[in-house]
Amino acid sequence: MTHAVVAVGRDADFREVAETLQRWQVSAVPVLAGDGRVIGVVSEADLLIAREGDGERADALTAGRMMSVPAVTVHPDSPLNEAARAMARGHLKRLPVVDGEDYLVGIVSRGDLLKVYLGDDRELADRVRFELTATLGPEAGLGTDVRSENGRITLTGGLPDTVSAAVLERLVRTVPGVVGVELRLTTPA
Repeated sequence: MTHAVVAVGRDADFREVAETLQRWQVSAVPVLAGDGRVIGVVSEADLLIAREGDGERADALTAGRMMSVPAVTVHPDSPLNEAARAMARGHLKRLPVVDGEDYLVGIVSRGDLLKVYLGDDRELADRVRFELTATLGPEAGLGTDVRSENGRITLTGGLPDTVSAAVLERLVRTVPGVVGVELRLTTPA
């Protein structure tokens, strides 16, 4: 997530929105109410549609009239896959990140979501180990080796006796950055 976000107020006119998009090289901006809450998003597409509309003068068009509502947003603690699904469903390039009262705290882009898949394999293996231990308890990971190569996790060793292979695989797949899972585990005797 990027914390420094370019936004406009609902009264920003067509030209101000267009200049903001161009100046900051973004394709959409959140629209904020006077108190800083996100009330919509205005994109390049919204601007083009507004200009094709009923022939209104550009200076009569405001962000409040051109914006898409309701704004599709996520919370800072939302899982990455939730943000990715929302972007895919809405064909969106970015989502405003809001707190519990809809105040803008950042923005997440497709690129931000993809960065997690470009991380270091050692760090990813450490995150998987942490999740296994946090979810299944410290004994669960004792006989299991975790390796990562290009985001693909391989678990070798003994299968913890408290969990099935299918559950273990599902758990590992939920770790951000994991692109695949291979289990080479033996079951306890």
